[in-house]
Amino acid sequence: MTTTLAAPGAGTTRLVRRAALIVTPLGPLAIAGLRWLLPYDTTDDPGTLVARVAASPGAQSAVLWLSLLALLTLPLGVLVVGAVALRARPVLGAVAAVTAWVGFANLAFLVTPDLIARAGAAAGLPEGSTAALVAAAVADPVSTVATTLFVLGHVLGTVLLGIALWRVIPPWAAVALIVSQPLHVVVAVVVPNHAVDGLAWVLTAVGFAAAAAVWADRRLPQHGG
Repeated sequence: MTTTLAAPGAGTTRLVRRAALIVTPLGPLAIAGLRWLLPYDTTDDPGTLVARVAASPGAQSAVLWLSLLALLTLPLGVLVVGAVALRARPVLGAVAAVTAWVGFANLAFLVTPDLIARAGAAAGLPEGSTAALVAAAVADPVSTVATTLFVLGHVLGTVLLGIALWRVIPPWAAVALIVSQPLHVVVAVVVPNHAVDGLAWVLTAVGFAAAAAVWADRRLPQHGG
């Protein structure tokens, strides 16, 4: 008696593509959540940051867990979106994908002040001592370079991805991706507004989800350039 087994390749591929539909927008959505919950403003000095974290330990714990979720999912999300952009427009897509990857790869360094502030409060350290540690970590040259790469990479990279995906994903999704991170910079640094900042990251998630849908359907049109 002979038993014929179906090749697992097709089923595995479908599973991976369906998983990508969930995972790809999950990173930006995680950051949207933490930006909504963040107990301090991005522009706060270390002393204010530490005091506000100590006053809101629950919110800060949620921020750290959401940061971990973002760190676990953003690399795959950028790969999926970058793959669609690269296939659609090889040159621009490659530049966009690499720029975005470099930016998001440095996100872990931006979590350091949050972790130090939460750990200092949990350990019962004086707020002044914890603030000094936060200030030293932020001023470290490695942290400075990583922060610069993150800011430039994820903002410029996301804009370029949106441009590369024009006519590949719905126009409204491409626009959402293009405007999302410049809007984030404005409402995080220039005029702090946590609600709008979270919305900006939701717009990034919308663009990522649209690109993931194209990738999952294997509809990867080539336009060149």
